[in-house]
Amino acid sequence: MPALSSLLQPPVKVRRALHAFALLGLLAILVAGSIPGARAEVGAYASGAVLHGMTYAFLAALWFLGATGTPLQRALKAMLAIALMGAVDEWVQSFFPYRSGDVRDWLVDVTAATLASTVLAVLATLAPQAAPRRH
Repeated sequence: MPALSSLLQPPVKVRRALHAFALLGLLAILVAGSIPGARAEVGAYASGAVLHGMTYAFLAALWFLGATGTPLQRALKAMLAIALMGAVDEWVQSFFPYRSGDVRDWLVDVTAATLASTVLAVLATLAPQAAPRRH
C-alpha cells in the first residue's frame, strides 16, 4: 500500500507536469475535434459517450493527481476543472458547421470526472499517508 500512497501523492514537479499534461490533452482534443470528418472516423470505433467518458475521466485523474489538499478537495478541484474543460470543448465545437456543442456531452464529461475523482479520493483516503516530499 505505500507504493499506492506515493503514486496518489506525487512530488510538486510531477504535480505541475500532470496539470500541464491535462491542459495539453484538452488542446489536443480541441485541435483533433476541429478536423473535418475526424470525429466521424473515430465514431466508427466508439460512441460519443464512450469517447467523452474515457477522455474526461483520464483528464480528471491527471488533474486529481496534480492537485493538492485533502482527497475531497482534490476531487472537487478535478471535477471543477473538467466541468470547465468540457464546457470549453462544447463551446468550441459550436463554432464549426460540421460539429455541435451538446450539453449532454458536457454532462457525460462531468459524470466521468465525478466517478474518476471519487474512486481516486477513496483510494487516497484508504492509502497510508506518505511522508511529505519537496522534490
